[in-house]
Amino acid sequence: MSDEVKSSVRKMAIAGWVVSGLVGAFLAMSAGFKFFTPDIVRETMGGLGWPAHHDLMIGVIETVCVVLYLVPQTAVLEAVLETALLGGAIATNVRMDNPLISHELFGVYLGVLVWLGLWLRDPRVRALLPLRG
Repeated sequence: MSDEVKSSVRKMAIAGWVVSGLVGAFLAMSAGFKFFTPDIVRETMGGLGWPAHHDLMIGVIETVCVVLYLVPQTAVLEAVLETALLGGAIATNVRMDNPLISHELFGVYLGVLVWLGLWLRDPRVRALLPLRG
């Protein structure tokens, strides 16, 4: 592998970790809300039709996902799990007839960033999901 290719791969990996770090920070913040600001969470989740007894469970799931995402050996598993979790969030927002761009599609935006960070930092994911022109 030439030095130019090595440099390009290294830059992609760095960009992938930056994207993954930002996504991980956002997901950790979301999980943290479930543990440390239960009144805000209860108001928000209640407004979406979620019973209060689900708040803690969702926070635990989000926390596990963050940890799995930042560990290279389990990141693909987390991306699959996070995609499922985001699908539920999208469905909830669609069911509540929330605004399309800011609410219903937010899970899509976040899911794309989850997979983009992983794609940039992991050559196995790039091999599995190649971009072809």
